[in-house]
Amino acid sequence: MRTSIRPAVFAATALTALSLTLTACGSDGSKDEQAASKAVGAGKKGSAANDEAGQGKAAAEATESGSSGSGTAPPTRPGAMQKTGGKAPACTVGDVKISAGKQDGVPTTHITLTATNVSGHACTLLRYPLIAFGDIQTAKDVPAVAKSKPGTAVVVAAGGSAYAAVRLNQGGVHEENRVVTSFNVNLFAADGPAEGSKVVTAPAGGIAVDDAVAKTGYWTPELRNGADEF
Repeated sequence: MRTSIRPAVFAATALTALSLTLTACGSDGSKDEQAASKAVGAGKKGSAANDEAGQGKAAAEATESGSSGSGTAPPTRPGAMQKTGGKAPACTVGDVKISAGKQDGVPTTHITLTATNVSGHACTLLRYPLIAFGDIQTAKDVPAVAKSKPGTAVVVAAGGSAYAAVRLNQGGVHEENRVVTSFNVNLFAADGPAEGSKVVTAPAGGIAVDDAVAKTGYWTPELRNGADEF
């Protein structure tokens, strides 16, 4: 009886041992596969991180190269181009035609000078008209009224006009008034009075001038109430 039981016991024991061995092997294999899978995933992540780092480094090097001037500079935008252009030159005596007209009111206390650009190109009328009511060599220039000065330079287009108000007297009959039928007008250049002058004919009947009170306004694109009332 004993000899028939042992082989069965041994067989059962061996089967149990084999089952345990296979279970252990299967468990270890599963762990190995999981570990291998994690390693592969880590490798992929590491590769992607290296690629991103490499791209970031390349971009940084390109930026540094451009800013240092050693690389190719970015194209200049058209809007960033600096615009250039010169100012209109000062009007010369030959560039303008100057006429005089009486302002409203009786007696005549003011006239308006009109300077029309006949040069064919734009020019700038500087400051105010240099007026001499009398001999150009001896007569004093009529002083200007500061409040009539415009805020910007008066650029007169070809064919355009600018104006200046001129006070002649205080009104009424005065012993200092004298009749003037023509007078001289000169212009300013960039560095002082321009060369030459214009002889301007007074309005019909002449004008009564009191040199002590005569004043002129600055050249302006148009006569302005308030600033040109003096």
